[in-house]
Amino acid sequence: MALTWQDVVALATELPGVEESTWWNSPALKVGGKGFGRLRVDAEGGLALVCDPAEKDALLASGDPAFYTTPHYDGHPFILIDLERVTREQLREMLDDAWWLTAPPKVRKQRASAKN
Repeated sequence: MALTWQDVVALATELPGVEESTWWNSPALKVGGKGFGRLRVDAEGGLALVCDPAEKDALLASGDPAFYTTPHYDGHPFILIDLERVTREQLREMLDDAWWLTAPPKVRKQRASAKN
């Protein structure tokens, strides 16, 4: 079943300090005031999510149709996600990774301490 922006927000806000906001005039996710994901406009489609460049390369090489890019995102640490094809668990894991890449050091440290 296709995921919606509301599903994305519900998963993301399980993470510390995440808030729904706007970024580039579109719905977005931020932590510590820094954007890490945004819903692209209907004409563009998909969710743009911060992603480690090596992970981005691996996802694109996997051939999984849930993950793609466009020339605009070449050389940038963002992967595009088709919400009609990604699984809830894949998205949950990717949101967590994006959170760790974006959250301010103090927030990351608090979360790491809570895990121990």
